[in-house]
Order: sequence, then C-alpha cells, then structure tokens
Amino acid sequence: MKIDFAAVLLSLVLASGAVWLLDQWVLAPARQRAAARSGAVAAPRPKVVEYARSFFPIFLAVLLLRSFLVEPFRIPSGSMMPTLLVGDFILVNKFTYGIRLPVIDIKVVDVGRPQRGDVVVFRYPEDPSVPFIKRVVGLPGDRVGYYNKVLYINGQPVPQEPIGVYHGTGSGAVMTGAEVKRELLQPATHDILVQAGAPSLEGETVVPEGRYFVMGDNRDNSRDSRYWGTVPDRNLIGKAFLIWFSWDWGGSELHWERIGDSIH
Repeated sequence: MKIDFAAVLLSLVLASGAVWLLDQWVLAPARQRAAARSGAVAAPRPKVVEYARSFFPIFLAVLLLRSFLVEPFRIPSGSMMPTLLVGDFILVNKFTYGIRLPVIDIKVVDVGRPQRGDVVVFRYPEDPSVPFIKRVVGLPGDRVGYYNKVLYINGQPVPQEPIGVYHGTGSGAVMTGAEVKRELLQPATHDILVQAGAPSLEGETVVPEGRYFVMGDNRDNSRDSRYWGTVPDRNLIGKAFLIWFSWDWGGSELHWERIGDSIH
C-alpha cells in the first residue's frame, strides 16, 4: 500500500491543532467555571490535549519543511548510475522550481524552472503516486534526439569523452564492464554509463511547452522520456542536491565516502 506522507502529516496537523483549539476555547474555560462554582482546583488537562499541545508544533514544522523546503528520498534502482547508486538517500530542494501547496500540489509562487542538466525528482506521469528521478536533457521547444548512444539537442550531438570501464559493487555490480563517458551537456557536465551492443530506443521529438525531456544517466538501463514521454511542469517535485546517507541494502554495503556528496 502506498502512503501519502504529505496527506498523513496534514491530517496530524489538523487533528492535533483542532484538539488544542477546542481545549483552549471551550474545554479549559468550562473546567475553570466548574472549579469556581465548587471552590475546587481546576481539573488538569486531559492526556489527549497534552499530547496535542506537544506534538502540534512538531507536526507543523515537519509539514512546512517537507512541503516547501527539503524532502528526503531513497534511490531504489540503478537508472541514474554512476551519478546515484542504489541505496543513496538524497535531499531534494522543493523551493527551486516554485512553492506548491501540500497534498494538492498547486503552484502558488513561481520561483524558477529546471535547467538543462538538473537532476530532478518528479511524479511519474503514468502513475503520479510514484516518484521518479532523472536528468533534464531537453527544455520546452528543444528538439531532442538519441541515436547510436549519443544525445542530440536541436540537431547538434552532445560531446562525450571516454573515461574508462565501470567497476560496480553491491547492487551495482551488474554494470561492471560498462563504458563510462563524460557527457558535456552544457552548462552541466556529468558521467553516463553505456553498454556496447545493448539495444537502445532511438528517435527524435520536440519538447512541448511546459514539459521536459528527461533521461537516466545509465542510458541502457533507464525507462525515461524515450519510452513514456515528457514530464509536465506540474509533476515536478524538486531538484536533487545532496546525498546525506548511502546504504545498499541488497548488497549489504554502507558507502561512507558518498555521504555529503553534492549531486550534479
């Protein structure tokens, strides 16, 4: 079962806030009036009210932080290797592409737009309950092509520099032997993996207005815009910027050296 944490947090904020306000405006004055009539000391607050008063600011702070500033995600697959590995825990900047209301995801402040080369987290267009992470390679109006494992932007091939052979560990060991190439996608420069002889889905498309063409850095092992189309602006969650922890559960490996690495 998929859990909508934003909806859960919002429900907790509303429930704890309602209990707190009900006690503040109705129940507490009633207790005081009853105590005054009997000459006794006013009864203490009920436990549920104490819990609501204690947890409301915590729930609210987490909701605001997660909705408007930073949200954590875990990388479940190798589609963004070598940039991101299975088990990387990342932070996503929610502010970069505009402020959206929690749960309903309506943009209320337009701060900025994705740039070519950004690593973005978005709601998968075919199932918005599933978050995906890919790299933006095509902006609105761009003509994006992919032929013979080379990316083309507006008819021009994006230069690639051979780096060497990839040696993976843990869950990434299956990619050992793949070619590592540095793709000079201006203004971003990043490494990609390609496998000689592996089939590639080729073709060309023009990116519609308000949409983005995204690809995984593990080019022969990524289901991305080549397969299911472009990403609407409304599906954007934010820009990935930091690896804060890295634990490959499947490979039982803790990658201390990746903690604190920036994502580019």
